Amino acid sequence: MAAFCSVLTLLVVLVSAAAAKDKESAPPKAYHAKTYPAHDAHDQEKVTVAVDPHDMPDKTYFFTVNYKKAGFLPMRLMISNDGEAPLVLTDLKVELITVNKVKIEPATPDDIYRRIARQGRRGDEASRNPLPIPLPRRTAKRSVSREAEAEIESSGFLAKAVEPHATQAGFLYFDVQGIENPMHGARLYVSGIRASEGQELMYFEIPLEKYLTYKPPAH
Repeated sequence: MAAFCSVLTLLVVLVSAAAAKDKESAPPKAYHAKTYPAHDAHDQEKVTVAVDPHDMPDKTYFFTVNYKKAGFLPMRLMISNDGEAPLVLTDLKVELITVNKVKIEPATPDDIYRRIARQGRRGDEASRNPLPIPLPRRTAKRSVSREAEAEIESSGFLAKAVEPHATQAGFLYFDVQGIENPMHGARLYVSGIRASEGQELMYFEIPLEKYLTYKPPAH
């Protein structure tokens, strides 16, 4: 009986530890876009878009991949719909505009895989062999862990619509390698959001200085 209790206790401990690990590896709950410092609200259209850069260790604890080391800036995008009809996001376009007017679109999963695997080439491009005799082509291979691949695939902004009185959120990863202080003076442009009837909403412009200069209210 004592042995059974010991085994049962061990199982409880292991299950609790696994649950705690899963909770630690999950991003925090996303809230309404207006609750984030860097947001742009279109009150007449009842839509708010916010971005929350994850640039500090206390905000990246749940990531498997060290995106900063790889030269990427993770930004969590939130789109809140306070209207009575759904929003359509199939034409959504997001750009990071640096202070020097450099336009950066979100990296694709393959962009991130190649960077973190330190692969200069994908491995599936057309052969560079100048000889007339074709050489065997190498198959594409990703030297990244399954955990990293799952995180990159699942954490991105995947929503195609925002239901009434709801918020959709997900991460975008911007390649800022070689750019010093990429958020200083930068803006995020979000366009392509459409009403359910099809008309496109005015673009959203979010200065990242709103995030950099934000000071929580004193308690």
